[in-house]
Amino acid sequence: MTSPGGRVLCVEDDRDTSEMVSILLESFGYEATVAETYAEALRLAQSEEFDLYLLDIHLPDRSGLDLCRELCRLNPNIPVAILSAAAYDTDRLAGIEAGAAIYLTKPIDIEALESTLKWLMEEGEAGRKAR
Repeated sequence: MTSPGGRVLCVEDDRDTSEMVSILLESFGYEATVAETYAEALRLAQSEEFDLYLLDIHLPDRSGLDLCRELCRLNPNIPVAILSAAAYDTDRLAGIEAGAAIYLTKPIDIEALESTLKWLMEEGEAGRKAR
């Protein structure tokens, strides 16, 4: 069953972080699905429908930036947000150039995460309706 807030694919290889982010997403009203690898995330994105992708850029099997590019190619109307500990300006720029709508850094600012995801969901919904 789809959550009224939407479905989020959270791609995070650290289990503690993915569990915390999943709990936060669910407290915001979203249904969270977690993938720990590039391959698992790509498989899920190709077989299920999501309203938003939330990615870390450090994954064990391939870069989250590569995943961002691939998800944007496959599903251009689904917004991508990056949530990463890589906080240099060059990291942020690389994320945006890869197709992310927003680049957030860890540690997580819960209020910023909630408001950003709400905004992205609204923007993504508007883009899907325009098609």
